[in-house]
Amino acid sequence: MARQDKREREEHDSEFVDKLVHINRVAKVVKGGRRFGFAALVVVGDQKGRVGFGHGKAREVPEAIRKATEAAKRSMIRVALREGRTLHHDVEGRHGAGKVILRAAPAGTGIIAGGPMRAVFETLGVQDVVAKSLGTSNPYNMVRATFDALKREDSPRSVAARRGLKVSTLQARRRDNDEAPAAAAEA
Repeated sequence: MARQDKREREEHDSEFVDKLVHINRVAKVVKGGRRFGFAALVVVGDQKGRVGFGHGKAREVPEAIRKATEAAKRSMIRVALREGRTLHHDVEGRHGAGKVILRAAPAGTGIIAGGPMRAVFETLGVQDVVAKSLGTSNPYNMVRATFDALKREDSPRSVAARRGLKVSTLQARRRDNDEAPAAAAEA
Protein backbone atom coordinates (compact mmCIF):
# COMPACT_ATOMS: atom_id res chain seq x y z
CA MET A 1 0.00 0.00 0.00
CA ALA A 2 2.77 2.45 0.95
CA ARG A 3 4.65 1.61 -2.26
CA GLN A 4 1.58 2.42 -4.38
CA ASP A 5 1.11 5.78 -2.59
CA LYS A 6 4.77 6.62 -3.20
CA ARG A 7 4.45 5.74 -6.91
CA GLU A 8 1.32 7.90 -7.25
CA ARG A 9 3.11 10.78 -5.52
CA GLU A 10 6.08 10.44 -7.92
CA GLU A 11 3.74 10.46 -10.94
CA HIS A 12 1.99 13.54 -9.52
CA ASP A 13 5.37 15.28 -9.01
CA SER A 14 6.53 14.48 -12.55
CA GLU A 15 3.95 16.91 -13.99
CA PHE A 16 6.01 19.79 -12.57
CA VAL A 17 8.94 21.51 -14.27
CA ASP A 18 11.58 22.89 -11.96
CA LYS A 19 14.28 25.44 -12.70
CA LEU A 20 17.28 26.23 -10.54
CA VAL A 21 17.45 30.03 -10.44
CA HIS A 22 20.38 30.64 -8.12
CA ILE A 23 22.85 28.71 -5.99
CA ASN A 24 24.94 30.43 -3.35
CA ARG A 25 27.85 29.14 -1.27
CA VAL A 26 27.45 30.27 2.31
CA ALA A 27 29.97 29.99 5.15
CA LYS A 28 29.46 29.57 8.87
CA VAL A 29 32.46 30.64 10.92
CA VAL A 30 33.24 28.25 13.77
CA LYS A 31 36.20 27.87 16.14
CA GLY A 32 38.10 25.58 13.76
CA GLY A 33 37.55 27.76 10.66
CA ARG A 34 34.69 27.95 8.19
CA ARG A 35 31.98 25.42 7.48
CA PHE A 36 30.65 25.74 3.95
CA GLY A 37 27.08 25.09 2.89
CA PHE A 38 24.85 25.88 -0.07
CA ALA A 39 21.63 27.83 -0.50
CA ALA A 40 19.43 27.17 -3.54
CA LEU A 41 16.54 29.11 -5.09
CA VAL A 42 14.22 26.97 -7.24
CA VAL A 43 11.07 27.81 -9.24
CA VAL A 44 8.54 25.01 -9.90
CA GLY A 45 5.50 25.08 -12.17
CA ASP A 46 3.15 22.89 -14.21
CA GLN A 47 3.26 25.13 -17.34
CA LYS A 48 -0.53 25.45 -17.12
CA GLY A 49 -0.90 28.40 -14.76
CA ARG A 50 0.51 27.14 -11.44
CA VAL A 51 3.91 28.24 -10.13
CA GLY A 52 5.82 28.40 -6.85
CA PHE A 53 9.29 29.18 -5.57
CA GLY A 54 11.33 27.76 -2.72
CA HIS A 55 14.56 28.28 -0.86
CA GLY A 56 16.64 25.45 0.59
CA LYS A 57 19.91 25.27 2.51
CA ALA A 58 22.14 22.25 3.09
CA ARG A 59 25.76 21.13 3.22
CA GLU A 60 25.58 19.56 -0.25
CA VAL A 61 24.18 21.10 -3.45
CA PRO A 62 21.74 18.28 -4.41
CA GLU A 63 20.20 18.27 -0.93
CA ALA A 64 19.76 22.07 -1.01
CA ILE A 65 18.06 21.81 -4.42
CA ARG A 66 15.77 19.02 -3.17
CA LYS A 67 14.73 21.07 -0.13
CA ALA A 68 14.10 24.14 -2.29
CA THR A 69 11.99 22.09 -4.73
CA GLU A 70 9.87 20.69 -1.90
CA ALA A 71 9.34 24.20 -0.50
CA ALA A 72 8.38 25.47 -3.97
CA LYS A 73 5.75 22.74 -4.41
CA ARG A 74 4.21 23.69 -1.06
CA SER A 75 3.97 27.40 -1.92
CA MET A 76 2.35 27.23 -5.36
CA ILE A 77 -0.07 29.88 -6.61
CA ARG A 78 -2.52 29.81 -9.52
CA VAL A 79 -2.33 32.56 -12.15
CA ALA A 80 -5.11 33.20 -14.67
CA LEU A 81 -3.67 33.30 -18.21
CA ARG A 82 -5.33 34.78 -21.30
CA GLU A 83 -5.62 32.15 -24.04
CA GLY A 84 -3.18 30.05 -21.98
CA ARG A 85 -0.23 32.07 -23.30
CA THR A 86 -0.06 35.58 -21.78
CA LEU A 87 -1.27 37.81 -18.95
CA HIS A 88 -4.68 39.50 -18.93
CA HIS A 89 -3.34 42.98 -18.21
CA ASP A 90 -0.19 44.94 -17.36
CA VAL A 91 0.82 44.69 -13.72
CA GLU A 92 3.56 45.87 -11.37
CA GLY A 93 5.04 44.14 -8.35
CA ARG A 94 7.69 44.92 -5.80
CA HIS A 95 9.65 43.34 -2.99
CA GLY A 96 12.35 45.14 -1.08
CA ALA A 97 14.40 47.20 -3.53
CA GLY A 98 13.14 45.13 -6.48
CA LYS A 99 10.38 46.35 -8.75
CA VAL A 100 9.09 44.53 -11.82
CA ILE A 101 6.71 45.56 -14.60
CA LEU A 102 4.93 42.78 -16.51
CA ARG A 103 3.11 43.54 -19.75
CA ALA A 104 0.77 41.34 -21.77
CA ALA A 105 2.05 40.77 -25.30
CA PRO A 106 0.60 39.69 -28.65
CA ALA A 107 1.10 36.14 -29.94
CA GLY A 108 4.59 35.42 -31.25
CA THR A 109 6.37 37.92 -28.99
CA GLY A 110 8.01 35.30 -26.79
CA ILE A 111 9.32 35.75 -23.28
CA ILE A 112 11.21 39.02 -23.11
CA ALA A 113 12.52 38.91 -19.56
CA GLY A 114 15.83 38.47 -17.82
CA GLY A 115 17.23 35.73 -15.61
CA PRO A 116 15.05 34.90 -12.62
CA MET A 117 11.87 36.32 -14.19
CA ARG A 118 12.36 34.17 -17.31
CA ALA A 119 12.50 31.04 -15.13
CA VAL A 120 9.20 32.01 -13.46
CA PHE A 121 7.45 32.58 -16.82
CA GLU A 122 8.79 29.36 -18.39
CA THR A 123 7.58 27.22 -15.48
CA LEU A 124 4.27 29.12 -15.34
CA GLY A 125 3.52 28.37 -19.01
CA VAL A 126 3.50 31.97 -20.29
CA GLN A 127 4.64 32.16 -23.91
CA ASP A 128 4.26 35.89 -24.65
CA VAL A 129 5.22 38.54 -22.11
CA VAL A 130 7.39 41.63 -21.87
CA ALA A 131 8.95 42.18 -18.44
CA LYS A 132 11.25 44.82 -17.01
CA SER A 133 13.04 44.73 -13.67
CA LEU A 134 14.02 47.94 -11.93
CA GLY A 135 16.17 48.36 -8.85
CA THR A 136 17.91 45.33 -7.42
CA SER A 137 19.27 42.42 -9.43
CA ASN A 138 19.17 40.14 -6.37
CA PRO A 139 17.49 36.93 -7.66
CA TYR A 140 15.53 36.38 -4.43
CA ASN A 141 13.98 39.85 -4.53
CA MET A 142 13.34 39.63 -8.30
CA VAL A 143 11.47 36.32 -7.92
CA ARG A 144 9.46 37.63 -4.95
CA ALA A 145 8.61 40.85 -6.83
CA THR A 146 7.49 38.78 -9.85
CA PHE A 147 5.26 36.67 -7.61
CA ASP A 148 3.84 39.84 -6.05
CA ALA A 149 2.91 41.06 -9.53
CA LEU A 150 1.42 37.69 -10.53
CA LYS A 151 -0.73 37.66 -7.38
CA ARG A 152 -2.21 41.01 -8.48
CA GLU A 153 -3.18 39.56 -11.88
CA ASP A 154 -6.98 39.40 -12.31
CA SER A 155 -8.97 37.54 -14.94
CA PRO A 156 -12.12 39.08 -16.46
CA ARG A 157 -14.08 36.23 -14.85
CA SER A 158 -12.93 37.12 -11.32
CA VAL A 159 -13.54 40.87 -11.90
CA ALA A 160 -17.05 40.14 -13.21
CA ALA A 161 -17.79 37.89 -10.21
CA ARG A 162 -16.57 40.56 -7.80
CA ARG A 163 -18.78 43.22 -9.45
CA GLY A 164 -21.78 40.93 -9.86
CA LEU A 165 -21.77 41.21 -13.67
CA LYS A 166 -21.48 38.84 -16.60
CA VAL A 167 -18.12 38.56 -18.37
CA SER A 168 -19.73 39.54 -21.70
CA THR A 169 -21.09 42.77 -20.15
CA LEU A 170 -17.65 43.62 -18.80
CA GLN A 171 -15.96 43.02 -22.16
CA ALA A 172 -18.64 44.99 -24.03
CA ARG A 173 -17.95 47.98 -21.74
CA ARG A 174 -14.23 47.66 -22.44
CA ARG A 175 -14.84 47.59 -26.20
CA ASP A 176 -17.06 50.69 -25.95
CA ASN A 177 -14.37 52.54 -23.97
CA ASP A 178 -11.68 51.53 -26.50
CA GLU A 179 -13.77 52.79 -29.44
CA ALA A 180 -14.73 56.15 -27.85
CA PRO A 181 -11.22 57.70 -27.94
CA ALA A 182 -10.71 56.48 -31.52
CA ALA A 183 -13.99 58.12 -32.61
CA ALA A 184 -13.00 61.37 -30.84
CA ALA A 185 -9.63 61.37 -32.62
CA GLU A 186 -11.28 61.00 -36.02
CA ALA A 187 -13.67 63.94 -35.44
